[in-house]
Amino acid sequence: VRAFLGAVGIADHEGRIKPTRRDKYRQIEEFVRLLDPAIRDARAAGALRDPTPENPWSVVDLGCGHAYLTLAAYVHLSVVRGLPVRVRGIDVRPASRDRNSALVAVLGWTDDVTFEAATIQDAQVEPAPDIVLALHACDTATDDALARAVTWGSAVILAAPCCHHDLQSQLGRHPAPEPYGLVTRYGLLRERFVDVLTDALRATLLRLVGYRVDAIEFVSDEHTPRNLMLRAVRTGAGAAPDDLRQYRDLT
Repeated sequence: VRAFLGAVGIADHEGRIKPTRRDKYRQIEEFVRLLDPAIRDARAAGALRDPTPENPWSVVDLGCGHAYLTLAAYVHLSVVRGLPVRVRGIDVRPASRDRNSALVAVLGWTDDVTFEAATIQDAQVEPAPDIVLALHACDTATDDALARAVTWGSAVILAAPCCHHDLQSQLGRHPAPEPYGLVTRYGLLRERFVDVLTDALRATLLRLVGYRVDAIEFVSDEHTPRNLMLRAVRTGAGAAPDDLRQYRDLT
């Protein structure tokens, strides 16, 4: 753990968290705290098998960026908990792939952690991942990640959405249906309303295809305003009779 924190620049050479990096450290702490219950619930639901060295869990981070949380997932699951895992980070930028691969080589984890430069839609992932992360993937990249995770039938999905531009741009082109004009005429209220609406639709779609979903605070809003996480566990349970009707009414 100390080697990881030092390698990503969060801790100094003596293992002390740098004052300027405390927010990132808290984000990592909260992330691994939320990962464990999701895994426990997926195993209890029979969606997540026990990993073995011959058949480890596959963890994929879609839109991994600098891979702080990609590597944190590996450290927590493999180093701390001793579980066999293979982790893959996907980001569209080759520079991110090269940077992250070099970091993993320094840490000696190249057998278990790899990176690919690709779009979320085009990423080549075999076998289908057991756990999918999409943490602060911008705008509809979150939807691309959720769609791939559902297609894969992944047991656990952790998604922290970011930058909800799609419905914002739609409201810029067309007036909101009544009575929502009372909300959307004010820029700040429109932005917050559309953020909530977008994530409510995402959570409902996941429920409709057999996931139990929690919308939870990822970290305190003192550290980032983008602090909502959708934590989904595949149970295979059918949607409630009114769920699809309510979704259609809302859209």
